[in-house]
Amino acid sequence: MEIRHLAGNVQRRPEGWSPEDDLERIRFLADLCHNMPGIARPPRWQPSRRGAPVSSHDRAMTERPMGWVWHTSGREGHAWMLRHIEHAGLRWTPPPPLPTFRKGASHMTLRQRAGVLLGRWPVKPPAGRQPLPPEAHVLKPLDTDAVCAVYEEAGRLRLGLGKGGPRLRAHLAPDGVHYLVPDPADYYWPSDPDGRDDGIRWWQCTVLLRMCDGELVKGSVAVLPKTFTELPSTLPRRKQLRLVHLARATERDTYLWGRDHKPDCGPQTCGFDPEDAQPDA
Repeated sequence: MEIRHLAGNVQRRPEGWSPEDDLERIRFLADLCHNMPGIARPPRWQPSRRGAPVSSHDRAMTERPMGWVWHTSGREGHAWMLRHIEHAGLRWTPPPPLPTFRKGASHMTLRQRAGVLLGRWPVKPPAGRQPLPPEAHVLKPLDTDAVCAVYEEAGRLRLGLGKGGPRLRAHLAPDGVHYLVPDPADYYWPSDPDGRDDGIRWWQCTVLLRMCDGELVKGSVAVLPKTFTELPSTLPRRKQLRLVHLARATERDTYLWGRDHKPDCGPQTCGFDPEDAQPDA
């Protein structure tokens, strides 16, 4: 009703009316209400990858779906929600703070350990889709030049999911070992190889990146099957399996790492000058 009233000001044009203020208020209210239907009747949560572990953040969101809206709405949003809840005669306890994304990865479960011993590849297709070909069931180690080349090819071909650039290269450990494995989310699962549709022809790969401070974080990049197949594979099979589980269980990604690093980023710390480079995608 409040949004409808604000929209009606366009016709009424009350004294002192500011369309910019009303639009900002409508945006604010729309952001608060956007997820309300899902909160009232939350759908059953499912991971985007079959068999992937649930992060502590996702688990908290499943238990209290209002958590994200509450903790991102600020004091004004809190006051608005509490006022309307009280006006409706309801009692409600705000959700606890969302957990921070954990550094490092959780220990493998007994099922995962058994899968490693039995050689079971953890990347599974969505229901009704064909699995990735055998050449995709490999995790490959890359040096910094090689992983940057993968990102740069994705950017050059406009495959999506990031293109790398000077910012990424500057923040990777120069002599670090990084890991690349095809692990598409259900919504990025590639087209069936029979070619009967015009869907996705690349593989969404998870990347474990060793950053300049030594932390191992994950990223995502689109890789052509031919490009991935031509990369050398040098790791024992069991180590590959353990690293795939590590990649899936790693909660912190390049965005979170970059956010935490931003206050200290500069020529005197990491050697990168943010003012001299265009932002990476």
